[in-house]
Amino acid sequence: MGVRSTLFAVTYDRLMAKSEEQGLRELRRRLIAEAGGRVLEIGGGTGANLALYGRGVESLTVTEPEPAMVRRLERHVQERGSNATVLRAPAEDLPFEDDSFDVVVSTLVLCGVSDQQRALRQLGRVLRPGGRLLFLEHMRSEDPKQARHQDRMNWLNRLMVCCECNRPTLDSVREAGFVVDHVEREVFPGAPSFIGQAVVGSATLPAPTPSGPGAGTAVPETAAGG
Repeated sequence: MGVRSTLFAVTYDRLMAKSEEQGLRELRRRLIAEAGGRVLEIGGGTGANLALYGRGVESLTVTEPEPAMVRRLERHVQERGSNATVLRAPAEDLPFEDDSFDVVVSTLVLCGVSDQQRALRQLGRVLRPGGRLLFLEHMRSEDPKQARHQDRMNWLNRLMVCCECNRPTLDSVREAGFVVDHVEREVFPGAPSFIGQAVVGSATLPAPTPSGPGAGTAVPETAAGG
């Protein structure tokens, strides 16, 4: 565990306070309101979402790869009297059986994983067929000029908050086999201009198409958002 990761964990809540107050907290609340059943949250950080889960959640498992973050997350779980289970694990290598969860929640995580497509494949593996991915993420701007600005400044974002603000995350979700059914594009609250857009939305993992004798004709799914 490096000094940088420890310092990041200690300062994270203060670093994000302005964004949380100016609208990020509300974006989180709207997203988490849709979570129910067996829920997995990846990259739980210090536990910013813990208080937002409602009674429809049967079980909550939160993973976080960084040891310093895990300690703060565990402390916040205890302070809130939450029944959440905390595990140290990266999104790229989740220690769960296939089809273990009804919903996966990802808030400001896919911008920081080392291998975005591998992480998304893992989410698809642990979700049951028909399960949902709820996401709040940075996204590469659809405006070419703004996207170039993000590219130029991305080194600073990596240095400050350990993430990549210019990833085509929405495209990556679709490429991983999810059907995006709802997307809202927002200006990221209280953040520098190069952070650009945030996307808030949901995607469904399609059930396997029946095959063999007697199988029905599959009806293609369409995306309502994006």
